[in-house]
Amino acid sequence: MKETKEIQKTIESISPTERKVLPYIKEDIEGIIEKTKLDRVSVLRALEFLNNKKIISLNIEEEKTIDLDVNGILYKQKGLPERRLLEFVSEKNIVGLEEAKSNAGLSENEFKAALGALKKKALIDLENKKIKITGKKEDISKKTLEEQFIDALPIKLSDLKNEQKYAFENLKNRKKIVLIENKKQIKFSPTELGEEILKHDLKEVDKMIETLTPELIKTGNWKNKRFRRYDITSPVPRIYGGKRHFVNQSIDYGKRIWIEMGFKEMKGNLVQTSFWNFDALFTAQDHPVREIHDTFFLDKKGKLPDKKIVEEIKKAHEKGVGGSKGWRYSWDEEEAKKLCLRTHTTCLSAQTLANLKPEELPAKFFAIGPSFRNETVDWNHGFELLQTEGIVVDENANFKNLLGYLKEFAKKMGFEKVRFRPAYFPYTEPSVEGDVWNEERKEWVELIAAGIFRPEVTEPLLGKPIPVLAWGPGFSRMLMAMFNIKDIRELNKNDIEQLRNIKILKK
Repeated sequence: MKETKEIQKTIESISPTERKVLPYIKEDIEGIIEKTKLDRVSVLRALEFLNNKKIISLNIEEEKTIDLDVNGILYKQKGLPERRLLEFVSEKNIVGLEEAKSNAGLSENEFKAALGALKKKALIDLENKKIKITGKKEDISKKTLEEQFIDALPIKLSDLKNEQKYAFENLKNRKKIVLIENKKQIKFSPTELGEEILKHDLKEVDKMIETLTPELIKTGNWKNKRFRRYDITSPVPRIYGGKRHFVNQSIDYGKRIWIEMGFKEMKGNLVQTSFWNFDALFTAQDHPVREIHDTFFLDKKGKLPDKKIVEEIKKAHEKGVGGSKGWRYSWDEEEAKKLCLRTHTTCLSAQTLANLKPEELPAKFFAIGPSFRNETVDWNHGFELLQTEGIVVDENANFKNLLGYLKEFAKKMGFEKVRFRPAYFPYTEPSVEGDVWNEERKEWVELIAAGIFRPEVTEPLLGKPIPVLAWGPGFSRMLMAMFNIKDIRELNKNDIEQLRNIKILKK
């Protein structure tokens, strides 16, 4: 009797989705999906709950499977690069390198990979910039181990034979030919309890109330009705609430730090004239940074500001100010009109200084925002980077004040140890670079670039050479150090596991 009561209790706890799945628990996943018309996630969830109720025995095993990647799919149809090169060369027996490269239909990388693979197999030799067939006819026509391996995919990593392991090692280091996928193997079968429940008629359970709604309470229709049993001990999926991206949260955090230190925020356009991006900051018009390989230029020109400022900047470049000699060339207005994506947020500092009124002094300003450089993207460089900018305009400001501001900001961002080194920048003198100590990696990380604006910058914009402390630490690299991120591309990767695990600094 007790056993029957336990079975009845279990039956009364089965949800509608589980009841749909229950009659088909002797079939596989695909069979259940087809017959119940439920989606895969709902079926898997139902199976997990049935396993918790000991109605089925569920076993989920992860296995690594090797399959074709993008290039692998293409090569399976057209042939591996070495096969296509071999077929072309074997028609003539000896072919010049340039002729083979242009006629085999291969990219530069494919051609190099094909040469290496064929030489390794002793099927060709290179002499006097010519490719010569050295392999036997039967070896040339026979499929290579790599080709046989591609034909056999997909295959479990654990099932690889020795020849297949050799082929896999050769192919996995080549660009997107093979990939390893983690696949789940799900096995389940009814338990003894499950077999007993399958013998019962579950139609009576369908009449049970699932949810107590306001309508049921209002009408009283819940009276004398039976409710489905709920298992409050059963594990449920963890719910992750929505939140802002950690980079955006960090930007807000950085802004709060500057505001609490008495700074006002500077804002401006991502597209700037070369005048504000370079000329106002005393960057010579023939400086390499103004070349297209360093800066993103637009095929348009913008307007220059007030003529008085333009004339002062021109004078600084051509003749210098305060005893300096300038760059001693003929400054070109048309060059200054060129539009570009700003290469730093320092252009905002130049615009702020130009609009500053004497009665507003002393003044402190900051900015945090994106800048753009024509960089080769790798673990430490990107064509878009975040920068935090700051200036202090004060006739009594000095170099010691500058180091104090930088130390305080770094400390509030979580970096206790900071060191400084002399440096050179075109628009500051003296200039300094700063490193912060990464305790986890036990190393110094370069983050800070700063200095005091040169008179060639301040005098044309302010009317006189007032000391202006200026800095522009790389905020993207600061975030990498804060969150122990090894690759700058991960800042925008949107890896859901990474986003869930990163903890934001809180004030």
